[in-house]
Amino acid sequence: MPDIASSAPVAPLPPLTAQAEHLIALGVHELAGIPAQELRAFATDAAGGDSDDALLAVHPDRAPASALAPLLRHAGKPGFVVTDMPDVDRFGPCGVELPDAPLYLVTGLDRGDHLADWSPQEALPALARQDRTPLLLTEGIHWLLQQPAVLERNRCFMTIGSRLRKTNGALDARTPALWISNGTGRDGRERRNAPKVGWCWWGNRHTWLGFASAAGRSR
Repeated sequence: MPDIASSAPVAPLPPLTAQAEHLIALGVHELAGIPAQELRAFATDAAGGDSDDALLAVHPDRAPASALAPLLRHAGKPGFVVTDMPDVDRFGPCGVELPDAPLYLVTGLDRGDHLADWSPQEALPALARQDRTPLLLTEGIHWLLQQPAVLERNRCFMTIGSRLRKTNGALDARTPALWISNGTGRDGRERRNAPKVGWCWWGNRHTWLGFASAAGRSR
C-alpha cells in the first residue's frame, strides 16, 4: 500500500449564496420540496465565519442520487446512473452521521487522489486515521454540480460513505463512485464523456479512482 500523501488541490468553492442560486436554477429546491427562499435564507445565514469554502448539500432523503445525477454536466453531456444500479437510492449513510436537517454544510472537501489504487476496504480505515469522513454519493454529486471541473479523466472518485445494507444485514459489496463514461458497453456511444454514477467492488483497486472525503458536516 502506498504512503498517505496530500491530494492535488482544487479551486475554492463558490460562495454559499452563489451555490444556493445555482441549485435553484437547476430546480433542486423543487425536487427536494424546499422553497427557494428557505434555501436562500439558509445560505445567507451560513455565509461567513467557518463556512468559507463549504459545500451546500441537500439531505439525501430530500434529493436522492437518482434525481441529482441527470443534472450533472461534463463536455456538454448530462449525467446518468448505470443501468445495473437501479437501487442507487437505497445506498444510504453508513458510519456517517448527517445533520438532522434538510440542508447542511460539508467542509474540508478532498478528492482523495492520494488514495488512488487503494480498495475501499483499505481506504476507509486510512481516512478514519486522518480524522476524515467519506463523502456520501449525493454529496459527491452536489460537489460536481458546483464544481464540474473536479471530475477529471484519470482523477475520479468513490463515495464510500454510502452503502447498501441487504435484507440479511450484510453490506452489499458494491460501492458508489463518480467517473467519466467512455461510451462503451451498456453506457452507449452517445454517452461518451458524460458524468457517470457507477459502482466498484469493496475489495478492488482502481488506479484512476480516489476516495472523496470531508473534514466534517454541520447545520
